[in-house]
Amino acid sequence: MYNPKPKFLPFGWKLLISYLILIILPVAILGFTANAILVESMLTQTRNNLQGTLSQMRDNVRYKLDDTERIADMLYYDETLALNLMRYEEGWISYETTSTILLPKFRQAVESTNQKLWLSIYLKDDNLPEIYYDSGNIDLLRVKQQYFDVYHISRIQNEDWYRDFPKEQYGKTQTWTQVDDDAKFGRISLLRRLVNTMNPLDLKEIGFVRGSVYLSELFASLDYQKIGPGSLLEVVDQGGSTMYSSGEMQTEKHSRQPIESRSGHLLITEQLPELGWTINAYVPQDLLEIGVQKVNQMTLFISLLFVVLISVVAGYISRFFSRRFAKVISVLTMFQQGDFHKRIAYKGNDEFAIIADALNRMGEQTERLIEEVYETNLKKKQAELESLQAQINPHFLYNTLSSISRLAKFGRVEQQHQMIMNLAKFYRLTLNDGRTIISIHDELDQVKAYLDIQKVKYGDRLEVDYCIDPQILKFNTIKLIIQPFIENALEHAWVGDRIYIRVVGERKDEHILLQIIDDGVGMTQTYASQLLQSRDDRQKGYGILNVHRRIQLSFGDEYGVSIYSRPGIGTNISITIPIQEKNVI
Repeated sequence: MYNPKPKFLPFGWKLLISYLILIILPVAILGFTANAILVESMLTQTRNNLQGTLSQMRDNVRYKLDDTERIADMLYYDETLALNLMRYEEGWISYETTSTILLPKFRQAVESTNQKLWLSIYLKDDNLPEIYYDSGNIDLLRVKQQYFDVYHISRIQNEDWYRDFPKEQYGKTQTWTQVDDDAKFGRISLLRRLVNTMNPLDLKEIGFVRGSVYLSELFASLDYQKIGPGSLLEVVDQGGSTMYSSGEMQTEKHSRQPIESRSGHLLITEQLPELGWTINAYVPQDLLEIGVQKVNQMTLFISLLFVVLISVVAGYISRFFSRRFAKVISVLTMFQQGDFHKRIAYKGNDEFAIIADALNRMGEQTERLIEEVYETNLKKKQAELESLQAQINPHFLYNTLSSISRLAKFGRVEQQHQMIMNLAKFYRLTLNDGRTIISIHDELDQVKAYLDIQKVKYGDRLEVDYCIDPQILKFNTIKLIIQPFIENALEHAWVGDRIYIRVVGERKDEHILLQIIDDGVGMTQTYASQLLQSRDDRQKGYGILNVHRRIQLSFGDEYGVSIYSRPGIGTNISITIPIQEKNVI
């Protein structure tokens, strides 16, 4: 027991004095080391933040580049467009092809972006008319905002940039460069061929695309204020010429080099591989050293405070710590052994009281969490199922509304009315009062409503046949497991100008087999297998994976989707679900 009024200097006081002498030096070393580490950490964090800001600006630029490339992809991979560009027919057919197919596709491509875009299409077929506006020396993009024109490819065949354009590689060959009057008006153009993609091994040129955008809009996100006052952002090309800049800093031309301090500024770079250009950020060193002086003062204050506090509490802690810490160790040992019922009985109002209360609460919460984990796991499965159900792709709604608009434009009222009624029926069956479980009969009605819409659109080019065992109609299924595959076939499986789809439903022992069969372009079995593997939502085939996962979440891993396909023959989609009576669900 500690005597507060000793008649002599106890051993504890001698030990305390020695401890205080020994602790001053470690505290000083620790304070100095901590200060150096903290200062370096702050500088590193600031550099990383600046690098991250510049990376985000680069990503914004790349997003706009990708958006323009996406528009070029729309035309590049459009097989319908390619077929019509290779017809080489004169007269009325050429005019009708241009007005009803080519111009709507070009207009749709331009209007699918929010950027100011000038799309120039050069066609190989001289029978197709040229459609353009002779603007003289006026920057037509500044007037029109979004515009496209159509020329014969003979207009550019003698241009160096056309003759030097790289050899075509399927889906890859494209170039960002400044041609013609781009430099004069501060623009840059994406150049890309239009080829017949139906045979990737024999890519024949059928046209050329040039998409022009402003550099000022492309680099609008490069704002020096996001870096800090006195900084400079500039974009330089391969030759070191400045293509765009933003900032207040006035200094001599900076040479490109790794990140380093130079003339009182830090140089940070990011590459734009699509353009072969570099984004340089010149940051004043003052921005990196903000707060360093405060850190130095705070470190000194904390070091002195530690010395004072240690002097006050060192003697008390030596007697206090062991007994109370033993209680904590005892409880933690029980927790480690899986027994969360033990509690610390401690009275007081200090740190150990907080620790005791925290450990007691942790034990109670851990017990409660263990009880909740089982229930949470049960709910997780249902939540995943509902999440997948919410990802139904409404992409065909846009196409359907466009078709209705065209029918109205051409006065085909009866077909327009039929398509609207089928669309209403489709969504009535799809929404289904929010229920995810429906009868197979309703699921097939929903499929028929969808195909009725498509028949109005495609006419005799689409042939559908149903072979359904009436006995399976009374059983239940999760909704929207057939329509996504039919939609996928109508988007990707066309061969020529027609397609045949067959929907089969039958009972196989203790499960139901649904099949969607087409005579389309088909695919390799390797690619078909990849469609059922986990992937990014934006990749092709996600609707197929969605159906497969929803079925397995609902009925188990032994059920789901299988795909058999052969290139040039067609595709057979098989959906296996268990027999579910209505009173079971």
